[in-house]
Amino acid sequence: MRRAILFLASLGAVVPLHSRAAVTASGDNGFVIESGVDIAADAASVYALIADPARWWSGAHTYSGSAANLRIDPRAGGCFCETLPAVGGKAAGSIEHGRVIYAVPGQALRIGGALGPLQTEGVVGTLDLAIKSADKGVHVTLTYVVGGYMRMAPDKLAPLVDQVLSEQLSRLKQAAEKSGQRKEG
Repeated sequence: MRRAILFLASLGAVVPLHSRAAVTASGDNGFVIESGVDIAADAASVYALIADPARWWSGAHTYSGSAANLRIDPRAGGCFCETLPAVGGKAAGSIEHGRVIYAVPGQALRIGGALGPLQTEGVVGTLDLAIKSADKGVHVTLTYVVGGYMRMAPDKLAPLVDQVLSEQLSRLKQAAEKSGQRKEG
């Protein structure tokens, strides 16, 4: 796990962040991360993009090394899953990153699950992506609440998770605005 955490930290250090991010709480048994970003796109388009992580999630933060293997079924009970390709004649595998627990198109998508290296810990996590109208599009707020037993101190782990999730939110903004420019052009 320590290797995975160091890898996450090194990636977060070189990615420009375009979102406002913060670890808003940290205690002995968990932490809360909040990030927000303004996106020049409509709510329906942003929600549809959130539900298609292959278009915006970083492949560096997947088990397979490719975001193309990610999918979200945006309905209650739907899977945020990743297909692991077959290697050397061995069968393909899969991983469940989380399960959709709340889905309102154009407004919010909430996923329950311990992401990345947190899966090897005794924790639960809730990732909430809320979409609100803003001056020139929408404002997306990402909140990730994690609680339970962690072998690494939550106050040390939280900033690393914050960096990774802030990167994903920045990538969502870039993908949404690029997609919007293609539609206009």
